[in-house]
Amino acid sequence: MAVQVTPGAVTLFAPTRVPLSQLRDILDARRDWVAGHLAGYAARPPQRPAPQTGQRVPFLEQDLTLHLDATRTRPERDGTTLHLPAQNAEAALTAWTRRACAAPYRTLVGDYAAMLGAAERLSGVHVSDTRTRWGSCSADGSIRLHWKLTRAPTEVLHYVALHEAAHLLELNHSARYWAHVTRLMPGWPAHRAWLKEYGHTL
Repeated sequence: MAVQVTPGAVTLFAPTRVPLSQLRDILDARRDWVAGHLAGYAARPPQRPAPQTGQRVPFLEQDLTLHLDATRTRPERDGTTLHLPAQNAEAALTAWTRRACAAPYRTLVGDYAAMLGAAERLSGVHVSDTRTRWGSCSADGSIRLHWKLTRAPTEVLHYVALHEAAHLLELNHSARYWAHVTRLMPGWPAHRAWLKEYGHTL
């Protein structure tokens, strides 16, 4: 007999002669083990479908329509259409997004740094691809924003940009730090809550 756990399902394999009551006893004895595996599957981020022609992808307040081309060797945007090579389309989409968001990110963070009166402390803005952080600010004034934020609602991207820019004044999360954020964006808690709830979908 064997118990198999897959996302959203538990399957028990046993000979047909085994009584149902015994099968229930087996499951009861392994209840914690089964629950742990189910919880682990539930916590995993959903798999994004592979890029395909006609698919719409959000990018900085716009929806781009993908077009895969077997003869193309690199991505190219034409209006609201993003042409991708059919081979390695996912990698090409990621590479294009990282390049395309670099300049808008610099402008966005620079604007918030200026509004905070901290423009002179900003040494650079870069695009990141970390697994655990949407943004970061180093002691030398270098700020990084994750490229996947291009798919987030505009106000959420702006919140992360402001969050990191405020660290140019306070490299902590003290009351003074949050006062800087609140002064420019009183509704920031809703945007942080969105990231915690839906960030994995990006």
